[in-house]
Amino acid sequence: MANFVELWIYLSSTPLFGLTATLVVYVLAHAMYLRLGQAPWANPVLWSVILIASVLLLTQVSYPTYFSGAQFIHFLLGPAVVALAWPLWQRRVELRQRWAPVLLAALAGGAASAGSALALGWAVGLPLDVLLSLASKSVTAPVAMGIAEKIGGIPALAAVFAVLTGIVGALSGKYLFDLLRISTAPMGWMARGFALGTTSHGLGAARAMQVNADAGAYAGLALGLQVVLASLLIPLVFRWF
Repeated sequence: MANFVELWIYLSSTPLFGLTATLVVYVLAHAMYLRLGQAPWANPVLWSVILIASVLLLTQVSYPTYFSGAQFIHFLLGPAVVALAWPLWQRRVELRQRWAPVLLAALAGGAASAGSALALGWAVGLPLDVLLSLASKSVTAPVAMGIAEKIGGIPALAAVFAVLTGIVGALSGKYLFDLLRISTAPMGWMARGFALGTTSHGLGAARAMQVNADAGAYAGLALGLQVVLASLLIPLVFRWF
């Protein structure tokens, strides 16, 4: 027992702990996700976050210690996002034909997402800095933090809102689309994917990619459009007001 405790103390204080824990937990969560038929509520990202956070709390391992190892996986986030361009390149002909409605849908979706969040936050009386942090909730977390900083929000809180929005979208998207009777024909998959990418950024795009190739491609497109449009328009709109 003493040897085990010594081994745990050693591992938990080295970068090996964060890297190993992240890989093992995600592989197990993903295997369970596949066994359950890719049920949205079994999303491996959600359960990996819950399990790793629980382990850190129970073992009292600090987040910086954990991240010293997990950062090697975090680095791969950039190449993974860039890789979303490949399915778009494969559909470049149809995208040229649909660029106008796609851009209009991105503008409408982004405005609805930010506007509804601000309206609900204002209705329940949230403080101004918290309210401003909600504006970029549907943009991927690093960009959301930058936008929040520019308009007077709290960058760390904006990142939390963005992650929560992505998880909620990935979990509830299928049920909402089925409730709205959005078909699973080719055009329906495109609409589902674009909606997920617009509202739930990377996590929504990852979920769409797992379900259908067309949905994943259009989710990646929506993710990229929201990053560009939100970065340009949200600070501009708040500057006007």
